[in-house]
Amino acid sequence: MSPTGTAQRTSQRQSRRTVLAAVVTTLLGTACAGTVALPAPRPLVVSSGARLTADPEQLQEIYDWFIPQDEAIEQDPTFYIVRVDSEQDSYPWETLVLQGDTARYQHTRSNPDVVGAYNIYAHLHLMKKLNRLQEWMPEQASLEGYPLERAIVERMADSWLLGRSVFDAQPHVLMDELIYAKQAGHLDAFLFTARPNDYAQEREAWTREHPQGLEEYQAWFRQTLGGDPPGLRRAARSP
Repeated sequence: MSPTGTAQRTSQRQSRRTVLAAVVTTLLGTACAGTVALPAPRPLVVSSGARLTADPEQLQEIYDWFIPQDEAIEQDPTFYIVRVDSEQDSYPWETLVLQGDTARYQHTRSNPDVVGAYNIYAHLHLMKKLNRLQEWMPEQASLEGYPLERAIVERMADSWLLGRSVFDAQPHVLMDELIYAKQAGHLDAFLFTARPNDYAQEREAWTREHPQGLEEYQAWFRQTLGGDPPGLRRAARSP
């Protein structure tokens, strides 16, 4: 590991830790008997006008696992999560690289707020590789393949829902689409549409059980969020 790489990761950790501490202090105020009372969730609205308001109990459950995991990501010296600023916007599964004790991914520099949720995705995949997933997802630690990926994406989506609803994270088209789809019960259809070349057997089995599922999801997406969903719009741009 080069001194430059170590310094970069240390700087990233200090920056994230400072921002998180400031946000938690500002938004949450004081805690009684170790229990933090979250503020009322902020209603979300996207460019199409579609609104989403998260359930306070759901947000409390997310907060209770997110904060310890986020703190571990920033403070645990036994692994590293390295983010790389990019001009392009992408989901973390498109750029994630695991090597040794390090997970590396790219994110758009135009919206650093996504780092918290993307860190969760990278961290959980790294924990699986290091046989430490039991620490964070004990009930899903034995999962493999698509069931594991779905569970990790769900955690990432929940992290972003918390960020948007409580931590005042700025809108991010890709992640907003994900949480809207997940909250509406379309997570499987979202993933099978956005990643048509991944998990072919699981996709085929799901479409047999839900013969109209992808079409219904696409219709919902266009009506609720406008335009084509991830996967289809990319194909439409291809020559």
